[in-house]
Formats: sequence, C-alpha cells, structure tokens
Amino acid sequence: MKLTDSLLQERILAAKNQSLRWLNSMQLPDGVPGVLRVSEYHQPEYWPQMLLSGTYDGTLARVLLGDHIEEKKRLADWILSHQQEDGYFLLPGLRWEDTWKRPDIEATRQYMRFHATNYCMGALEVLEQLDRIELPFLTPFLDPQYFWAWLGQRDMRDPWLEGNNIVNLGSFLLLEQQRNPTGAAAQRLQDMIFWHNQQSEPYSGFWGPGQQFSQEALLFALCGATHNLHVFYALDEEIPYFNQSMSRCLEQPIAIRSACIDVDIIDILAHGAARCPHRRDEIEFWLRGMLVKLLDFQNPDGGFPDTLLGERGYDGWVKGYKEPQGYSNTFATWFRWIAIAMISEVLWPQWQTWRFRNTIGIGYFKPGIGQIQP
Repeated sequence: MKLTDSLLQERILAAKNQSLRWLNSMQLPDGVPGVLRVSEYHQPEYWPQMLLSGTYDGTLARVLLGDHIEEKKRLADWILSHQQEDGYFLLPGLRWEDTWKRPDIEATRQYMRFHATNYCMGALEVLEQLDRIELPFLTPFLDPQYFWAWLGQRDMRDPWLEGNNIVNLGSFLLLEQQRNPTGAAAQRLQDMIFWHNQQSEPYSGFWGPGQQFSQEALLFALCGATHNLHVFYALDEEIPYFNQSMSRCLEQPIAIRSACIDVDIIDILAHGAARCPHRRDEIEFWLRGMLVKLLDFQNPDGGFPDTLLGERGYDGWVKGYKEPQGYSNTFATWFRWIAIAMISEVLWPQWQTWRFRNTIGIGYFKPGIGQIQP
C-alpha cells in the first residue's frame, strides 16, 4: 500500500471517531435513547418537529460508521409514532400552508411525504425493524393505469426533484416486491425501467432536457439521475449510456459544493467503478482528490456542515426551521460520510465494514455485479 493511502486511512479512522462522538452528543437529554437534535443550533423546545429529521439522519450515520445502538426497538417505536394512518411519515404538526416544492400543493405534499417516509424506512431498516412498517398508500400505485398516469405527470424539466420522487416510490415498490414476489410491484418496477430507457439522454445517460447547453441543467440532471439509477442498481438492469455518465461526472470540478451535490457525483462514480472498469483509473483519481477535500471539510467538533454560506432548512418547509449554514448537522454528517465510505470502498474494498442502507435512496450502495459496455 502507498504511504499516501495509509495516511488517508488514518485520517478516515480519526475523523470517524470524532463524528461518532459528535453524533452521540446530539442525544436529546432525558429523551428516548437515539433521538437526536439536528445540530448544536437546534432548540427542540421551539422546533420539536425537527427531532424526526435529526433522528433518522443521525441513526443512518451512526450505523454506517459502526456505532452500537442498544435499544433498537425503542428507537424504532419512536420513529413509527410519526407514521400516519395512510402509511406516510411526516414531521409532527407540519402545516401545509408553510410548505412549497411545486405550485400544486398536492405535488408538494406527495414530495414531502415520500421523502420523509423513505428516510424513516432507511432508519428502520438499519435498526432491523423494517418488517414492522406497512404502506397502505402504495395500493393505487400497483394499478398499471394509475402508475403510468403518475409517470406521465413527472416534469423532467426539474430532474433533481423528480429523481427524488422516483427513487422514493421505487423504494416502496421494492419493499412490496420483497414481501410479495409474484405481485404487481415487480411489473411496476419493470415499467419504471422501461419508462427511463425511453428517455435516457445519450449525452449523459441522465434524464431531463437541455443538458448539452447549460452547465446548470447538466448538474441538476446529474443530481437527479443519482436517485433514478438506484432503481437500476437494485434490479441489476443494464444502464444505457453509463459510460457517458462517467464522463459527465469526471468533468465536474474536484471541489466541495454541498452535501447533496458532492454525494450525488460520488455515488454515480462509485457505482461506475465496477460497471465501467475501463474508466477505473480516472474514477479513482477523481475520488482520491475529493476524499482529501471532504476530510479537510470536517468541523472541529467532529461533525460536518452542508455548506458554509446562507441558511439551511428542511426540504420543502419554506416557512419552518432555519439555521445558519456552517454548523455541523446530522443531515450533512450522514451525507458526507456516505461519500467518504463509498470512496473508501472503491479505493480499498472491504478495508472497513461500512453498513450502508439496503433500501434505495441516498446511502444505498451496491457494488457492480456486471459490467456495462462502453
């Protein structure tokens, strides 16, 4: 092993211990063990809603890093207490008039319900409590006519937002397929793959118009595609133009931007390392450079910030919780450790036992079992 690799590994191990200490310091005093604040700035007495976000992000981060969670069932009970009768999870007491993702309030509601539910699913899975979840809202999506109508309503002019919608629904369908292998979910997932294959852009392998003409459109399509591609990985489906996806990711600057953008690029490259072996040297070079920048970005308290400028809130809750950027928070700490762990797995397979989530969405990692042709 190169000396530089050995030094990088030492830095990762030291950073991991610091992050675990920080994550555990977010424990709510006198609360259910494992219920975490979002950040040092977060005052739960004023913003109790954010404890759900702090807890599912923090739980996924702790398990990824190998932390031992003792009272898994009790923590799962607390998370499940946020599930509605229809099966969706939601921040408690959220008022829809304080939210916005799309002009259509129903589109906003669906996005936010999908998002919270998938993250709670991820937390329950790493707590080994996923068998306790029921998703009655999924029933209409199993109907082919309803499902194709839903796909037809996806506005791929906003591929980042829709990528989240698609991976979230995909995660629910995959859970249903596992429980009922001969049911309708398997066919709906194949419909989803077919729909994607009809629209894949040869320039990038991503989805969404105008990528060739705008760096912003390309970046939004890339960040969206990270999510869509998880459906392909989970089903071991061939990915059209995936070699082009490698090119578009490798053209991105090796620089810290945001926790979302950084992990999205790294996710595609890390999955591409096995699926496009002829690009492996380029991918490793890019990831190694990014690893150093990620480790340098850790805060002195051991957590990670999202970015350093502006305000950070809960996605879609536009009139809700806000905190200054720069604070270590559970969301960014989890996302940045996903990125570091994926890079580690590419550079030094099985050096560490990273516990990635098994439900698709950010934090899911499935090294390739087959090679995608260039």
